[in-house]
Amino acid sequence: MNLPTPRWWYQEDGGPARITRALLTPVSWVWASVTARRIRTTTPFDPGAPVICVGNLTVGGTGKTPVVRAILKSLRAQGIAAEGLSRGHGGRLAGPLKVDPLTHDARDVGDEPLMLAAGAPFWIARDRIEGAKAAVAGGAGVLVLDDGHQNPALKKALSLIVVDGETRDGEWPFGDGAVFPAGPMREPLAVGLSRADAVILMLPAGMDEPDPRLVALFAPLPVLVARLVPDGPPPAGPQLGFAGVGKPWKVERALVAAGCELVDFAPYPDHTPYSAADLGFLSTRAATLGAGLVTTEKDWVRLSPEWRARVKPWPVTARFDDEAALARLLVPVVS
Repeated sequence: MNLPTPRWWYQEDGGPARITRALLTPVSWVWASVTARRIRTTTPFDPGAPVICVGNLTVGGTGKTPVVRAILKSLRAQGIAAEGLSRGHGGRLAGPLKVDPLTHDARDVGDEPLMLAAGAPFWIARDRIEGAKAAVAGGAGVLVLDDGHQNPALKKALSLIVVDGETRDGEWPFGDGAVFPAGPMREPLAVGLSRADAVILMLPAGMDEPDPRLVALFAPLPVLVARLVPDGPPPAGPQLGFAGVGKPWKVERALVAAGCELVDFAPYPDHTPYSAADLGFLSTRAATLGAGLVTTEKDWVRLSPEWRARVKPWPVTARFDDEAALARLLVPVVS
């Protein structure tokens, strides 16, 4: 069962839930210790092709998957046989297998792999080594790993960290720095950055420049600025929005910023497999308000064909402020 992301995780001063955080802190020590030991004691496997890892330091909600799509698109436009690889979170198939959007659905392979497979060859595998072997045997010349910064199974040629650049209303991408479950961090900040080659800072709509305090944390790593840009305007007329992503409140903000006439918004936990009861509630609520239904592309691919016909997707694309800076990172890896 998926649980909603606690918004207090992202308060810079720790915010509310102090007793809860204190009770969870010993568990976070264990979590961090297990992660560190796994990384320290594993010898990474070289699959015979460069691996570009696009990862997080926090538990979701950064824009990582659109970055994976942008990198795959860029490499394949250059004639490079780049293919994606993921563990297929939320899917029931263990793999390794190549995702086929015509025959697989999100219940099979997970929402993000299904989304990404629409634009480039994409593989899932619970065992990343076996997945990488299968992809390379199938002709992949470069592997773009969706997530995996804390997984040492594969030898990485380039490790990119995607960070949410939003710092308003007391929010800070790393909260007070606490590790899961006391906070959003997968591992301590300095530890995670020590294995990174660059940081991609994802800025929200309306934020022209990144917070200099945030950029200073990453020195001396290169920092690339990217933005989630809508592929088009939101649907016209009153809309009831819903999203089951890492930070659903950011989807609500983005819809409003894009000019959507949002009359209500329903947040759900990340990767929610929408039930008939969920969709019935949303449909009834929208009808009561005289509104349409709009959601993210990631949520939309989890819907049945019947419900896809009734809900409008609102896809976004990762756009880099300096495409040349991204190329400078990628060229030495794929040349």
